[in-house]
Amino acid sequence: MRYLKKSIIFTLPIILLLSCVVYNFTGGNVGEAKTFKVNYFQNYATQSPGSTFEPGVDRDFTLALQDRILNQTSLDLISSGNPDLLYEGEITEYKISPMSATAAQTAAQNRLSVRVKVRFYNQLKEDAAFDQSFSFFYDYPADTQLASIKSEAHEIIFERLTQDIFNASLADW
Repeated sequence: MRYLKKSIIFTLPIILLLSCVVYNFTGGNVGEAKTFKVNYFQNYATQSPGSTFEPGVDRDFTLALQDRILNQTSLDLISSGNPDLLYEGEITEYKISPMSATAAQTAAQNRLSVRVKVRFYNQLKEDAAFDQSFSFFYDYPADTQLASIKSEAHEIIFERLTQDIFNASLADW
């Protein structure tokens, strides 16, 4: 019995340490990949009916996606060459729509919607590639100007979009 206690006390920490090496707490499974690249997401929102052009949203989204992957994986971001993982696409919608009406039949709430089309390529696992659209929204009071809530709205929308893209490309559950 004494030998059993000592062996459990000795082996339990080793097992716990080894299990942490195998498990990635962020949920990203990069496999053998070492590098990634996020090509600049062009803003083609004006080609979608009802969408408007928002200057800088393309740059901000591209940086948000790069940051998400850098913060949740051990991958190295490269700007040229052939990466193991490549993300590219475009912003296809940036639209403000009325969501609910008041008794006076005016908008009580508006919704900012952003849609991005993403093409993902995995050079090491070609069957993991996809071409898919992702969208999310932010609701705000109709009497509020977009300019006053834009940075908060973008932060919330980009947080969700980048997490969804990350999950689709690297979460191997």
